[in-house]
Amino acid sequence: MLLAQTQSLCPVCLRLVDAGYYLEGDTVYLRKRCPEHGEFQVPAWKQIEGAPAFADWRKNPRIPAYPAHPATAVSRGCPYDCGLCPEHVQHTCTGLIEVTMRCSLGCPVCYARAGKASEAPSPEAVGRQMDALSRASGPCNVQLSGGEPTERDDLPELIRMAKEKGFALVQVNTNGLRLGREAGYAESLRAAGLDSVYLQFDGVDDAVYRTLRGRDCLALKEAAIEACGRAGLGVVLVCTLVRGVNDGQVGDLLRFALSRGGHVRGLHFQPVSSFGRFPWDMGNAPRITLPELMVCLEKQSRGMVKASHFHAPSCEHPLCSFSAVYARNSDNSLGEPVGAACCSGGTSTAASPRVVDNAEGSRASRAFTAAHWASPRKESSLNDAFSRFLARSGAERRFTLSAMAFQDALSLDVERVRGCCIHVVAPDGRMIPFCLYNLTSFDNIPLYRSAPKEDARS
Repeated sequence: MLLAQTQSLCPVCLRLVDAGYYLEGDTVYLRKRCPEHGEFQVPAWKQIEGAPAFADWRKNPRIPAYPAHPATAVSRGCPYDCGLCPEHVQHTCTGLIEVTMRCSLGCPVCYARAGKASEAPSPEAVGRQMDALSRASGPCNVQLSGGEPTERDDLPELIRMAKEKGFALVQVNTNGLRLGREAGYAESLRAAGLDSVYLQFDGVDDAVYRTLRGRDCLALKEAAIEACGRAGLGVVLVCTLVRGVNDGQVGDLLRFALSRGGHVRGLHFQPVSSFGRFPWDMGNAPRITLPELMVCLEKQSRGMVKASHFHAPSCEHPLCSFSAVYARNSDNSLGEPVGAACCSGGTSTAASPRVVDNAEGSRASRAFTAAHWASPRKESSLNDAFSRFLARSGAERRFTLSAMAFQDALSLDVERVRGCCIHVVAPDGRMIPFCLYNLTSFDNIPLYRSAPKEDARS
């Protein structure tokens, strides 16, 4: 049964093709056909007991928020004209800048295919990317990523530059190894103005890390969390979730996060997608849909979390994510849900349909993330009334639980891409939706990203 129509890409040749969401049994599939390479389908949503239905989750109409100053013209059409083009319907919540392609790990799963690459942009080039982001998006949130950004010894200077340019939240996306190993390093990042650490954290035993990251590293990651706490840095634990590897640990991850103190602001899941580097055939990837994760969290949390607590986003497309925010109890448990988190504006599947204003959703998302994922700040340092309200509401006594389903060449939905609010700032200053920037074909041919150049001396 056809539930909705959209467009997608052929995963072989990356040609734009018509696509639709079809319900078969308890599974909604995204199905498409390329005139040259045939038919493809991928599970997009599980209609399972306790989880929201596909139609209910995506029912709210939206008011587009087009770029005020488009950087590229519409020529070939979405998804080929990113920059952003005039047809993109959502502002930037988080701009991601890759400050190096070098990494201290060689993860079997890595969207950036990072490792021993030699190139790294100069501080001046990073500054130009920040300026392009600021011109396009104003005081949004910025994430310094890679590769592994802590491979750069001048990372504190880049953080300081971002703060001086007025971004609402400055966050580093890191594997945490240097933070856990080097005494005083977390303090140096905090002194430079870092607000938040987006910490790769996939499981509670080293068997998970050996599979997903290629080595034991749990002890260093735990040390990194402790170091961030001492330095006054907010931490969000970020789990790449793979069926058969760590989907049985979502409840343990939640309990671990809550036990580590109030500076651990939240737990964020990213069900694995097949772009960059991945050790499986894309068509047989061990995928987990968002409703399956909701039900896993309910079952494994022993009642702390319920699938009905989660909200669809009002910032990005509803099929991209879910979230909830909870009161944090003194006994390391969760209290009652107190609203929506991250990129959610409180959309409830139980409520009657309402029109979602993308521009308002983006503004609220940026302010929420800046207040709830950051280290404690004086109210005078917050740049708008909404942020100050959130700070006064006791963000340090709350905990966010969220998930983001990234798209690959099989699961890509052009409607979702046009509503993306997480944009990679390309070296030339263009703003590319995260999934498109990292998307690769079956043969690992990228749509936008250039393959990293390996260091010839390595």
